[in-house]
Amino acid sequence: MPRITTALALSVATIATGFLMAACENANTNNSTSTTSPTANSTTTSSTDGLKIGTLLPTTGDLASIGQQMVGSVPLLVDTVNACGGVNGKNVTLVQVDDQTDPKAGAAGMTKLATLDKVAGVVGSFASSVSTAAVSVAVPNKVMIISPGSTSPVFTDKAKKGDFKGFWARTAPPDTYQALALAQLANKKGFKRVSTVVINNDYGVGFEKAFVETFEKLGGTVVNKNNPVRYDPKAQTFDTEAAAAFAGKPDAVVAVLYAETGSLLLKAAYQQGLTKGVQILLTDGVKSPTFPEQVGKGSDGKFILTGALGTVPGSDGKALEAFNKLWKEKKGGSPGEYAPQAWDAAALLVLAAQAAKENTGVGISSKIREVAAGSGTEVTDVCEGLKLLKEGKTINYQGASGNVDVDENGDVLGVYDVWTVGDNGKITAIDKVTPK
Repeated sequence: MPRITTALALSVATIATGFLMAACENANTNNSTSTTSPTANSTTTSSTDGLKIGTLLPTTGDLASIGQQMVGSVPLLVDTVNACGGVNGKNVTLVQVDDQTDPKAGAAGMTKLATLDKVAGVVGSFASSVSTAAVSVAVPNKVMIISPGSTSPVFTDKAKKGDFKGFWARTAPPDTYQALALAQLANKKGFKRVSTVVINNDYGVGFEKAFVETFEKLGGTVVNKNNPVRYDPKAQTFDTEAAAAFAGKPDAVVAVLYAETGSLLLKAAYQQGLTKGVQILLTDGVKSPTFPEQVGKGSDGKFILTGALGTVPGSDGKALEAFNKLWKEKKGGSPGEYAPQAWDAAALLVLAAQAAKENTGVGISSKIREVAAGSGTEVTDVCEGLKLLKEGKTINYQGASGNVDVDENGDVLGVYDVWTVGDNGKITAIDKVTPK
């Protein structure tokens, strides 16, 4: 009850600001198809009445460095769809909300999206803890939520129990697969004794559990299995956690972190002289170009993370080349981590709405698996998919991130990139691994 009360209170502030901005906007223009009106924590791209979707992604907070890489995907998708005729004969409306990498803000944002904006579907969130809060609001309001990056295995377990009633899916595979990929990487590198340190939330603890189980099956030993190191995401200092994680002379330390707090923990480990001779293994939660700089350099002038290895859900979909080309044309450069997954999440929302011939969460939920993993015509272009659906045909969307074959639990199976940090602090993908 306190969580709901807080969420509603935060939403009221956002709603009030939104009304004021809308009033100002209406006073100045009659064009309702391409305006942008910022609220306290959201941006709305308006259109005529039709399908309305939202985003709930972190542009501030502990995961801002990754959230900011993916947040441009959904507006790009909406613009593309509207340019080729929209969904069910009308333009798509997009409402963007910053979840601040915070479960309370995420619940508030989803409450606003579901009850005020009345969206049918949402792309989000990224942090598993935020998605846990958001989906508890989305399900009773019958809003379809597709996460481009919440990878905790907890969602699979809850889906199996029927908790989500079909209103949950994700375009990034669960950490049961990434943990398997990282365990296989550690085993391949010859590490026999490792320890773990994880952020104490659904993402970190779920990953830790899956990794320990898999690594032990491969013959490895997790030296701190009985005394796991889990750090508080609200903590300010991490000396104690760093010391505990590197104790016991492990070959490697598996660190499942978020960028802002994780950089402080790894820096603390270095300053205590704990990292020398120990391989650091990282995951997707810190895979951003700025992370090595956040951790910093040592007294020798070298990046502390030089030589660190990590895994991250990769992208190998049939639509990836076209997506990268479109991104470069419209935005310049290359899309960042999870941008393809965000694009695919939005694509599934609009395609499912067209397949259902209705702009509702119930309609989208009923057609997600049909357009994602059905037996229809394979399409990589969203506009081509919409055209076929309007003609009454069925499709099987092949995404930028992968084939996005959503299963009965809302999960997909993906490929993982193996990355490392070079002497210059740059992150480079050096291999791919498909969990087996």
